[in-house]
Amino acid sequence: MTVVLGIESSCDETGVALVEIGPGGAPRLLGEALHSQVAMHADYGGVVPELASRDHIRRVIPLARQALEQAQRTLADVDFIAYTRGPGLAGALLVGAGVACALAAARGLPVLGVHHLEGHLLSPFLSDDAPRFPFVALLVSGGHTQLMRVDGVGRYALLGETIDDAAGEAFDKSAKLLGLGYPGGPALARLAEAGRADAYALPRPLLHSGNLDFSFAGLKTAVLTQVRKLPAGPDAATRADLAASTQAAIVDVLVKKSLAALKATGLNRLVVAGGVSANRLLRQQMDAACAARRARVHYPEPRLCTDNGAMIAAAAALRWQAGLARPERRYAFDVKPRWPLEPISQGGPAC
Repeated sequence: MTVVLGIESSCDETGVALVEIGPGGAPRLLGEALHSQVAMHADYGGVVPELASRDHIRRVIPLARQALEQAQRTLADVDFIAYTRGPGLAGALLVGAGVACALAAARGLPVLGVHHLEGHLLSPFLSDDAPRFPFVALLVSGGHTQLMRVDGVGRYALLGETIDDAAGEAFDKSAKLLGLGYPGGPALARLAEAGRADAYALPRPLLHSGNLDFSFAGLKTAVLTQVRKLPAGPDAATRADLAASTQAAIVDVLVKKSLAALKATGLNRLVVAGGVSANRLLRQQMDAACAARRARVHYPEPRLCTDNGAMIAAAAALRWQAGLARPERRYAFDVKPRWPLEPISQGGPAC
């Protein structure tokens, strides 16, 4: 068995985890530790990159100790160390990369840089209901909304993506317009539970475009227009109705585009991953739509939807298992704040 220590530090979560994998087997989570910076950034209404980087520095080593203790392992049991190389905030990425390479150099271990979105994409393989290849993947993580055909580890073909705002950005920006706190997406989803999804006729951009691309900027503008029409100090019911209508519009587009991707590819298996995949309404409607089509849908475990070290360790383990990446004892590193997912079908340099 091979044990991988994974470090995630691309934005506002510091995550460390240990994953074990054997020949031909699925990755198994041994231990994990995670710290969210939400409370620290809440006063600013969003992530402050410099503060995020400093907090990663404070947290990553204690979290590594926690993950090792939970897994009942030591660094002597680790075969290689993986870290998020990109995309993400440059300073935050440098913290994780620097710590990973320093720990590896101290122990003489090989290291491997991992694509953050590939971590999300492969995170359902840590669940009890792991998918089988091939499948269509809907990636809804932060500023990314993409549909991909996935034929194996590292075998990704882009089917469609957002041409402006991503689904997560539509949640967050709409929440800000409604005066909700940070992080906006979960706050809007909570408020929407008390509202009527049909209260406002909001647009579903590109829903009938004939392709698999997304666009959510127009929806955000429509929400702004409705907010401006509201009386000063709207009551809770009115705000809840607008939140519910906004969430319904986003979910409707994600579900119907995903079903269109299944039809276009002829596949009957879907993976939904990334932070938005934790949204309750999205899961309910996607489950119903896939059941009607007799398709299977897979998600990460709820706690693994947001950024975490487990997904980085798992992605590294699966790439290593597939022979697509070779961890190396090279400790000079760089990071890639902007890094498309589709081209990484071959293993690259470790650091």
